[in-house]
Amino acid sequence: MMNTFERYQRQMILPDFGREKQERLQQARILMIGAGGLSCPAMLYLAAAGVGYIGIVDFDRVELSNLHRQVLYTEGDIGRSKAEVAAEKLRAYNPEVEVQAYTTRLSTENALELMRGYTVVADGSDNFPTRYLVNDACVLLDIPLIYASIFRFEGQVAVFNYSGSENKQPKFTYRDLFPEPPRPEEVPNCSEAGVLGVLPGIIGSLQANEAIKLITGIGETLHNRLLTFNALNNSFYELELQPNPESAVTAPKTEEELKQMDYGSFCGMPEVEVEEIVPEDFERLLQESATLAIDVRRPEEQPKLKNPKVCRIPLQELNRRMEELQEAEQLLFICQSGIRSKKAVELVRKIYPQKKLWSLKGGVNALAASEITEQEKQSS
Repeated sequence: MMNTFERYQRQMILPDFGREKQERLQQARILMIGAGGLSCPAMLYLAAAGVGYIGIVDFDRVELSNLHRQVLYTEGDIGRSKAEVAAEKLRAYNPEVEVQAYTTRLSTENALELMRGYTVVADGSDNFPTRYLVNDACVLLDIPLIYASIFRFEGQVAVFNYSGSENKQPKFTYRDLFPEPPRPEEVPNCSEAGVLGVLPGIIGSLQANEAIKLITGIGETLHNRLLTFNALNNSFYELELQPNPESAVTAPKTEEELKQMDYGSFCGMPEVEVEEIVPEDFERLLQESATLAIDVRRPEEQPKLKNPKVCRIPLQELNRRMEELQEAEQLLFICQSGIRSKKAVELVRKIYPQKKLWSLKGGVNALAASEITEQEKQSS
């Protein structure tokens, strides 16, 4: 216990903490959903605090655009599995912590088995289908859920499916806050909307703090409150949650029902086959007279595309402006990262099934990266 005392001395000498609370942390098992901007600081602080077992679920790989906010990774990690890199670094940081990397996409087929046996689940995902899936699995398995999300300059934290250390409060779930998901075009993810790099560090740290309080029983968790932080003015405000009678209407009641759920369709994001083009083919297609390019981003989004053959119709306006697309034989849709443009293809296909439709893979982000790469080649 001597090494343990030295490592965790500063928190073990806190009033009402001591050896007992430290042992609770060492016995705890936390599953991190995602290994991105929120999970990186959360995992690091949980490993530092001495949480005994950390599981990491993430199928993604490290990209250069991750590095301004996902602080566990470096340029040398680009192309490697996020979950595996994060696991390596957490083990090196604190060899007393056991870390398990799951390099798989969370789905209805594997969620229950991956989450079963964990003390706490911390959700650092960036999309609504995953958030609903994680919430519903936690409810069925009776596991407390620490929710967090970020959007541009603002972040949120809450604790769901937990009634407090004395079990005296009702158990609120994510569906009490959002009984119905917003439309995909209303809440784009970080790659679409952008995010201040320091923000996930703040919110992820708050997420780790909630996990420590929940496991040890110290303090008061956010189990019936939604905490919101605004990085532009450093303001915090809380929303007290109330039971929502609509929350259970569409929620699965059994594990078998969960496995049958289609969370993509529920959140308005069904999987559709969409033909994508790469940035290298972008200019070639624009030169064809039959092609009309549609930028479905909002008017304020940057950078603007200066090509005169590109017109802007925001995704939320597309349904009522379908007539503007009637004359074009081929339609090429563009957004910031290639997500909303796929949704646009889905919408237009219903009205004009005979037209040739494409989505620009990676969106404007990929286009800009391709131009930079080409300039570097020419300069060398």
